[in-house]
Amino acid sequence: MVIALLTDFGTKDGFVGAVKGVILSINPSVQIVDITHEVNSFDILEGALILKAHYSYFPEGSIFVCVVDPGVGSERRGIVVKTKKYIFVGPDNGIFDLVLREEKEFETYLIENERFTLPRRNNTFHGRDVFAPVSAYLSRGVRPELIGRKIEYTFRLDIPGVKEEEDYVEGVILYFDKFGNGITNVPCGKYREGEFRGDRFKVVNFFLEGERDKLNGVCGSFGLMELFVPLGSARERFGLKKGEKVRFFK
Repeated sequence: MVIALLTDFGTKDGFVGAVKGVILSINPSVQIVDITHEVNSFDILEGALILKAHYSYFPEGSIFVCVVDPGVGSERRGIVVKTKKYIFVGPDNGIFDLVLREEKEFETYLIENERFTLPRRNNTFHGRDVFAPVSAYLSRGVRPELIGRKIEYTFRLDIPGVKEEEDYVEGVILYFDKFGNGITNVPCGKYREGEFRGDRFKVVNFFLEGERDKLNGVCGSFGLMELFVPLGSARERFGLKKGEKVRFFK
């Protein structure tokens, strides 16, 4: 059994270690995989994008604990979402929106049975005190309906849509990866070229095929079109910003 973790905790303060410690205390035989702990602080959409890009490569039955949670301790709910192949545990704040728009068939349960959570001295670390133990008990075979009652899922993220015309698709930059590539909301496709800030650029098949010191487009591993510079950061080189428009011509 695999429990995969995705958070904005970073690795400086020991938060990730505490989460793993709780999980292993309840199920010592589970395998824990780190997707990332470097989501930009409080950026729920970024967490949702990273989860959507990578979750389907995990074995069937995997449990995903996803904690990008600026509303921790507030009225926001904790939930368990069960799809045909996977289980997702985390805050009800939109972190699962992109996955569930793809999965479509799923059931959502409210985390309310305190038998499956830790006693809480404060309300600032639900990743450790709520989501970690719930995921561990689920990995031991506890059914989601024992965690809490079934509820309707509410989609919460305001995700920009693409504009599709006869000869082009227009979208926006949503996210920057570690290399400074600008990942857009435009799904991968067979595009001839692109346009950004009024200038045309090449769309290529792989990074080193791109023109040096120029903006290029490529279908990236997120399944979305990206803007990049070979062996450099497009974000730094061209001052790219989230929300900027980009077109890809068919």
